[in-house]
Amino acid sequence: MNTHTAPEPPGPAAARGSDRQAPDGDRTIRIDHLSKTFGAVRAVDDLSFTVQPGRVTGFLGPNGAGKTTTLRMLLGLVRPTSGTATIGGHTYADLDRPMHRVGAALEAASFHPGRSALDHLRVYAPQAGVPDSRCTEVLGLVGLDGVARRRVGGFSLGMRQRLALATTLLGDPGVLLLDEPANGLDPEGIAWLRAFLRHLAGEGRTVLVSSHVLSEVEQTVDDVVIIARGRLVHASSLPELAALAEPTVRVSSPDDTGLRSLVSSAGWDRLVEPAADPRPGTLVLRQVRAAEVGARAFAAGLELHELATRDVGLEGIFLRLVGDPPAGGGPRRKDGDA
Repeated sequence: MNTHTAPEPPGPAAARGSDRQAPDGDRTIRIDHLSKTFGAVRAVDDLSFTVQPGRVTGFLGPNGAGKTTTLRMLLGLVRPTSGTATIGGHTYADLDRPMHRVGAALEAASFHPGRSALDHLRVYAPQAGVPDSRCTEVLGLVGLDGVARRRVGGFSLGMRQRLALATTLLGDPGVLLLDEPANGLDPEGIAWLRAFLRHLAGEGRTVLVSSHVLSEVEQTVDDVVIIARGRLVHASSLPELAALAEPTVRVSSPDDTGLRSLVSSAGWDRLVEPAADPRPGTLVLRQVRAAEVGARAFAAGLELHELATRDVGLEGIFLRLVGDPPAGGGPRRKDGDA
């Protein structure tokens, strides 16, 4: 990809209004018992969470979980069925000079293919109340200053992602809402994005990044909000999520009957992962440590050919959380709904 790599981002532009210097509390996102139904489908179901300033928060869930619908309600693009979505205690519609308070890039950004990157930003500059010099400045921040006059129609997907990010930064907002911002970036671009988002959060901004892949953002975020089928399934710091990892052991024996008898006598039947390995004599046990299995097998005289602890990373925790339907959940979303 022909993306120019940005230098380490400089500090923010000088504030252009009192709302740029609002206290951190005014940059807090609050989702409070938010719900949205489309016909018989509950797209978002009694969702509540808080996003704090000075931190990068991952808004995670599988495709169709309700992430984009939630963000659209936060931006006033979709009317909630019930509940509230506020920024600094105000709905988006009630914000004064909203582009100075909130920068958002949702779904695939639309660009006129015949316009240059600089001219694209010049279209939005009057709405943000900023001069042309700010357009040049934000292109430099995202590493596109070298292609400022190139037509967007010739941009790669990663370059378009950077231009979308530049557009959100025009008003130097204290809150950023980014939907799948790493999509289309090469490894170098992803590394740059991680450093850039952490830099922005370090300036006291609220950064909310949505993704359906935890591994894509786990090196970037401080906190996670995970939803599935429109409902909250987990919200915590990233270390607290990692603490949910449970020991998992893979054990194999030439004596399948003896192994299953051992598991049953230890009361581990409910801890066997179903269909984890279809081969006779091989089981995967959750919430059991290898030392426990080895000790019981030795005492029972059971021959083992394999006894190994299986590493369960964050992605495995994420998949476990979103795979179990929440109690009282409504109809499943249609594929492709966000």
